Amino acid sequence: MPTTTPTTPRARTRSLSMSRAGASLLTYAMLIAGAALMLVPFIFSIMTALKTPRQFATTPALSLPDPVTGENFVTLFGEPYQFYVPIAITAQVVIVMVVGQMFASILAAYAFSFLEFPGRDAIFWVYLATLMVPAIVTIIPLYVMMTQMGWRNTFAGLVVPLMFGSPYAVFLLRENFRSMPSEIMDAARLDGAGTIRRLVAIVLPMNTPILATLLLITVVTHWNNFMWPSIIAPAREWRVITVATAALQSQYEGNWTLVMAATTIALAPLLILFVIFQDRITQSLGVTGVR
Repeated sequence: MPTTTPTTPRARTRSLSMSRAGASLLTYAMLIAGAALMLVPFIFSIMTALKTPRQFATTPALSLPDPVTGENFVTLFGEPYQFYVPIAITAQVVIVMVVGQMFASILAAYAFSFLEFPGRDAIFWVYLATLMVPAIVTIIPLYVMMTQMGWRNTFAGLVVPLMFGSPYAVFLLRENFRSMPSEIMDAARLDGAGTIRRLVAIVLPMNTPILATLLLITVVTHWNNFMWPSIIAPAREWRVITVATAALQSQYEGNWTLVMAATTIALAPLLILFVIFQDRITQSLGVTGVR
């Protein structure tokens, strides 16, 4: 009859520790591989932007630039590209979008969360159902409307159709607003705080992490928006940064070093914004997970 060696508590603890260490090692290996996969395109973009067209054509794609040159950036900001114009237009579009979408989404989410009116929940779910409609479906009707209003190749055509909130933003804010303790809102109401005061003094300060996250999402979305600007404002004087970057690459001329320089310029403000708001984003993810 076979005999089994009893396992001591110390041996079981050591085995469990080794299993946990192996799982942690595998987890970190997967995270590092995923991070490398995500970072390689950005590294390639920066390295290509710092090469001359001759270097790019004669050296391996992932080789370091030798020598490093800023010629592509100088070319972009000079004639005939004048890349500072698309940057300025994009910045204006993003500012208007952020102000309009944040203002409209906050008011809508507050109304759907705390105000009582007939059909409130039905209206919200119908509005939320528009998330299921692909954006491409609404492009032609919007284009026809903007053209008939004379807003093609205008700033108004770029911003008006998209600046009055979004279903995703309203849903995100509503779920966070509704998770607030009802006692706080009841106490403020008893103290005589009106609707606007409760919103400004209580709801917004208690939800700053999710507001910062939504702001960052809005900025990234509209800074990188390509489809609508390329349709409604293709004229050179109204090109946003994505359309201007695409225009650098023509059918018969491959300006890849210029394209990568433009991509690097477009990426820099988003990285800076993420560094500024990363603590708020982490807080919002933690709060959302707890809720």
